[in-house]
Amino acid sequence: MYQFFVEDEQIREDLEQIFVEGSDVNHMKNVLRMKPGEQVRISNQKGRDYLCSVVELSDAQVLLHIDKAGIAGTELDNKIYLFQGIPKGERMETVIEKAVELGVYEIIPVAMKYCVVKLDEQKAKKKVARWQEIAKSAAKQSKRSQIPLIHPVMSFSEAATYAAACDISLVPYENQRGMEATKEALDAIALGDSISVFIGPEGGFAEEEIDALARDSRILSLGRRILRTDTASITTLSMLMLQIELLRQKA
Repeated sequence: MYQFFVEDEQIREDLEQIFVEGSDVNHMKNVLRMKPGEQVRISNQKGRDYLCSVVELSDAQVLLHIDKAGIAGTELDNKIYLFQGIPKGERMETVIEKAVELGVYEIIPVAMKYCVVKLDEQKAKKKVARWQEIAKSAAKQSKRSQIPLIHPVMSFSEAATYAAACDISLVPYENQRGMEATKEALDAIALGDSISVFIGPEGGFAEEEIDALARDSRILSLGRRILRTDTASITTLSMLMLQIELLRQKA
């Protein structure tokens, strides 16, 4: 079953109708070649989900009938904020795609001291726009109920201030206590806690950055091997997803 996102004004629950507009119309009509009667999953920007059937397709819009409103969502019970030191090449795109699949709530690109990539304001805006489209595509593919927000690029100090509002802050970094420290950090998470995750770039954290984070964060180990920045993000989020889903089962 295909997934699409709409704005609130495209939903008429009183009439049991949803109107799909924009680029999704061409995708449904000419790429997927959907026919009346086929079912789709629709989500609004607040994460409310609908099971719908196609009624009519035109060049301007697709009319859907709401078969069931408020179906079970797919979001994690905890909001995870990923603060990613900007990597080079296409690694950021990989991080965004996989992070969205794993349930991240927001992604904040961070310009850290040892980032290889240096983006000026114009390039940063273009990158963020592309990254947001990647997030949207990944959200559709993974049947997310919401599209995670990709923030404009932040400086390290801006990111640290934004992360301070979270209940728990996690930082994968060297830890002499190894996986014992990681287990303790994961066990400290309660269902519903907001979680910030800071991932260093290819060049790693600067000494002043890790010192600043260590004051209010739990330092994790990701094992005895050295992981690339994109692998570190995916590994950390995978562990968090498992922990949160287990907490949900126990609740």
